[in-house]
Amino acid sequence: MNESVEKILQNHPGAGRDSLIPILQEVQEHLGYLSQDAVVAIGKHLNLPTSKIFGVATFYNQFRFQAKGKYHIMVCRGTACHVKGSLKVLEAIQRKLKIVAGQTTRDGMFSIEVVACIGACGLAPVISVNGEFHANMTPDKVEKIIEACRRKDQENDAANAQP
Repeated sequence: MNESVEKILQNHPGAGRDSLIPILQEVQEHLGYLSQDAVVAIGKHLNLPTSKIFGVATFYNQFRFQAKGKYHIMVCRGTACHVKGSLKVLEAIQRKLKIVAGQTTRDGMFSIEVVACIGACGLAPVISVNGEFHANMTPDKVEKIIEACRRKDQENDAANAQP
């Protein structure tokens, strides 16, 4: 088990079911997601079945079971973004990356998260890539942003390979 998970659990001696969500939040904050090993360890610590832990964690969309990608794409699905076509934007991202919201590409480069509102309604539809906002999104713009991320990553790899 991860040492940081063990340390978090040690900070909650005698914890019960009421501590589950705060512990899940702490673990995710440290690991970036909830690993299967972490969920099992939390269950043992709280004397709860793993199925209960997964049940609670899957109920709340704040929890994820895969690490975020190097480029984490958040797609706003709030009312303004929805009306202006965010579903088509989301579908284009999923098609291009061959994953669905909540997943990370096999190479760890990209992950997709759907959010209820980013808070930039006047710029709808909006996505965020690693906290950088992209306004008035279209499926074509999505393709360009993803390709730009890939190029940037290749350039960084090439620069790091130089002696």
